[in-house]
Amino acid sequence: MIYDYMDTDMAGTLVLAGDEKGLRHLNFVSGKHPVFIQGDWQRDAAHFKSVKTQLSAYFAGEHKTFEVDLFPEGTPFQMKVWSALLEIPYGAVVSYQWIARRIDKPDAVRAVGAANGCNPISIIIPCHRVIGKNGALTGYGGGLDLKQRLLRLEKGNVFSASQAPRPFSDR
Repeated sequence: MIYDYMDTDMAGTLVLAGDEKGLRHLNFVSGKHPVFIQGDWQRDAAHFKSVKTQLSAYFAGEHKTFEVDLFPEGTPFQMKVWSALLEIPYGAVVSYQWIARRIDKPDAVRAVGAANGCNPISIIIPCHRVIGKNGALTGYGGGLDLKQRLLRLEKGNVFSASQAPRPFSDR
């Protein structure tokens, strides 16, 4: 596995890890689910140059989509949830219930929340775009403050936790 770090003003220090198959981890060093660098991993900044360039542009408000080969590992259910997260447009928010219905598991709202919380590739797989059905900001591996800043960046406006954007309708 190859890894490197990226320091950002908005999200703090990020750790990126992957291999020839793609990016496997993008996590916050000081977040709830840090990636622990293994002894046999090799540090290589050049391997992640394109990803870092795209992330820098995203944090500057100049980039809305990512062109990165992703290779997250998880259960089949988690993979479905993470695929659904990739369908959420930049600047939009959805509820956990919307995701559950999107993957044809309408009663699995809590399981969707758990899978969302296990997302190994934060920001690029946009788990920050999922909020509570009532519009409340809910957990985020980088903290609610960062989640709010990412949503503010994408929306281009300021809101408090009690004024979060409304989720898509639960069609």
